[in-house]
Amino acid sequence: MNFGGDGSAGTNLRRDPFKSSVGKGAGQRRRQAALTVGKDRRESVVRAKRLRRADPAEQWDGDAMHIVTDGADDEAAYKDLEDKTVAAVLNLKDLAKENTAKRIEALQILRRLLSCSAYPPVHVAVQAGVVPLLVDCLGLDATEDQLLEAAWCLTNIASGDPEQTRAVKPALPLLIIRLGENTPAQVVEQCAWAIGNVAGEAEDLRDCLFQLGALSALARNLSSPIITLARTAAWALSNLIKGPNPRAVLELMEMDGIIDILGRLVSNGDDELVVEVAWVLVYVTSMSDVHCSQIIHAGLLAPLVARLTHCRRHHPLMIPILRCIGNIVASDNSKCDDVLLAGQSLPGGIIGALARILETGQRTLQKEAAWVVSNLAAGSISHKVAVFKGGVVPPLLHLLATSAFDVRKEAAYALGNLCVAPREQGAEGKPILEHLTVLVDRGCLMGFIALVKSPDLEAAKLGLQFLELVMRALPNGKGPKLVEKEDGIAAMEELQFHDNEELRIMSNILVDQYFGEDYGFEEELESGDMRTEDDSEYPPWRRGGLAG
Repeated sequence: MNFGGDGSAGTNLRRDPFKSSVGKGAGQRRRQAALTVGKDRRESVVRAKRLRRADPAEQWDGDAMHIVTDGADDEAAYKDLEDKTVAAVLNLKDLAKENTAKRIEALQILRRLLSCSAYPPVHVAVQAGVVPLLVDCLGLDATEDQLLEAAWCLTNIASGDPEQTRAVKPALPLLIIRLGENTPAQVVEQCAWAIGNVAGEAEDLRDCLFQLGALSALARNLSSPIITLARTAAWALSNLIKGPNPRAVLELMEMDGIIDILGRLVSNGDDELVVEVAWVLVYVTSMSDVHCSQIIHAGLLAPLVARLTHCRRHHPLMIPILRCIGNIVASDNSKCDDVLLAGQSLPGGIIGALARILETGQRTLQKEAAWVVSNLAAGSISHKVAVFKGGVVPPLLHLLATSAFDVRKEAAYALGNLCVAPREQGAEGKPILEHLTVLVDRGCLMGFIALVKSPDLEAAKLGLQFLELVMRALPNGKGPKLVEKEDGIAAMEELQFHDNEELRIMSNILVDQYFGEDYGFEEELESGDMRTEDDSEYPPWRRGGLAG
């Protein structure tokens, strides 16, 4: 019974003999997986859009400080903030033809109102017609202060809800022009920030930015000696290329010198800069195995892997690095070799580093590390043995038994992959009995049976696959007995009438094959426990006899 797919496809989200995910569908899943930071929607939004708050050191009047303190919590104060914002927009409109100094002063007032709260009144500013006024302020004859204030306002408007972000679209051509070399650095950074917010909203806006030339303009600023500008450009670039359309990544990787620039930033940048560059690499490696090879040949693996030693002090850095490494090892065995080689300098190698991350107690990191391990464990026999002996099994077993559901599922994939040899084309994966026996003896069955009982279809299928492996592979009929002991029969019987056809068929086949009418018959014969009619607890009429 073959529950898996062909693990040879280079575009798999998971090179997994335990999982049926091959071809175009799997490649699409890997790209989709790269678009999020875990399943936490709020964390994903924070990653995609960023509000620029007011500088605490800036001198404000009493009313403004009152707004900063109370505006988000007090309804009356927030209504006052909205009224002041509308008045500021109208004032800017009235000063459209006045001298530059007055216009800048009006922009500063508006910018403060749009940046003094975690929830700025963007909606009333947009409704009052602020965007065309700000576009005018980005004109070619604008001063540096005017450009900075206008771009800051547009940044915070673009950090709002989808409708507010789309309202900034008329300003995009001028924002991109201002990314040029002749623009002051702080203005370039603010314009890149606004563009990053727009790119983080939706694919059609990313397409628009791509057509307007934002990609090359942002990429040029990666080389800026001003760290904050390089960091903002990398963040905006990662939002722009995150797909799912691969065109932006293809164009980026064709730019002269881009690989060298990314390598230099990963090797020499501070942690905050490397976070942003690593996210660029996540989206690059998720799109194509060719790009994975480019990253490897450029020598970027070693500095990326070396950053895994930071797992206990810089959580945000670990997520994109683990994603990037996971994308690379999901490709083919040769790239697994490259990753293992790049991690040789770490204590215990890269597998030891992953084991330490699995033990951190940080759920997001544990899930990402388990995913990387599952891809390594889906490689060759030598990869499986290296993973099995590398120290990850104890933390994986602990996570399978105790962690949140999404982490348990990733741990189960990793453990399952350790127990199945690489398959030949179209053949059933052969069990690695030594690994399987050790895991079963250490109590993993309960965790897989719990997955069978879960409402998640993928997890239930994974659990069934592992139970089938145990029942098929363990010698002397030991497997079915262990499954029965852990209440696995009941778990499978619950799926026999499931709405999902695949789960229904799998569970029925397993129950019939391993727990059919003859299950336990030979054991009962050998123990002499077969009952006869005479000592039966049933009355004669239940045994077919006649009543006297």
